[in-house]
Amino acid sequence: MGSLAPIPPPKEALALVNPNDLLNLFKSQQKYLNFFFQNLDLSQTLAFTQTLLNAQGTIFLTGVGKSGFVAQKISQTLVSLGIRSGFLSPVDALHGDIGILSSTDLLIFFSKSGNTEELLRLVPCAKAKGAFLISVTSSESNLLVNVCDLNVHLPLERELCPFDLAPVTSTAIQMVFGDTVAIALMGAKNLSREEYAANHPAGRIGKSLIFKVKDVMKKQNELPVCKEGDLIMDQLVELTSKGCGCLLVIDDDYHLIGTFTDGDLRRTLKASGEGIFRLTVGEMCNRKPRTIDPDAMAVEAMQKMESPPSPVQFLPVINYQNVLIGIVTLHGLVSAGL
Repeated sequence: MGSLAPIPPPKEALALVNPNDLLNLFKSQQKYLNFFFQNLDLSQTLAFTQTLLNAQGTIFLTGVGKSGFVAQKISQTLVSLGIRSGFLSPVDALHGDIGILSSTDLLIFFSKSGNTEELLRLVPCAKAKGAFLISVTSSESNLLVNVCDLNVHLPLERELCPFDLAPVTSTAIQMVFGDTVAIALMGAKNLSREEYAANHPAGRIGKSLIFKVKDVMKKQNELPVCKEGDLIMDQLVELTSKGCGCLLVIDDDYHLIGTFTDGDLRRTLKASGEGIFRLTVGEMCNRKPRTIDPDAMAVEAMQKMESPPSPVQFLPVINYQNVLIGIVTLHGLVSAGL
């Protein structure tokens, strides 16, 4: 006798998030963040910011768990602004890493409770090195406050967690506090766009502030050039082989006369039929194309390409004498990471 097939277990219903509950959570978090903003002691914050601004050495940050991750992120923000900073692991510090600390340095302790054992063990060692100690905590009375040179209280109504345990609001206000102070330091140091970009050379931020048109344009033998008296059909290879989607029409002195695109070719062929074999590029070219200066920012070229009345895929690059020196294409800008 054959055995009966096993009965499959019943499928469990998928858990669903109640949209009203989700909305209420966001509203509650907003309320808790507003409590922080409304109760933050500006005098403490100003003293903290001024101390960081006048720091002679390195600004070190430390913390344990989630507060440690926040401290690392804030340190990275400071570094990106050209401010000497680093994260000091409280555990590794007691096993040799504290050797990096000197008497001109600041050490900032990020802790919700201010009673974290690993941080408290680090305090006497950091004091022995002569560093200036700062606590950033959310508990009114705690052990770190009693042993640090400067203290900042971050007001916390409660955690968003229903048990008031998971540090999801306390870490949010730590991040807001640290990054806002970082931007205050940025303003006080009068950091320029160029200086900021120099710290981000590989990212889109840096490229948009550093790269100029002359850095990304095609030039010399890469340019699809022709004369206005050339027949359109004789220039098809030039039109299609340089990857620009156009012809740059010039005179004998390389002055730009106009442009003729592959779109112009299709429209001319549709309108003229066999007559296209007798037409010159100069007869059908656009004599008022958008152009750009080689010293313009590359991001400006992209904005110019996308501007009304209709977007274009390229811009001839000319100097102050209207001499053609290059072409910048949308593909080239995108390939450069802009």
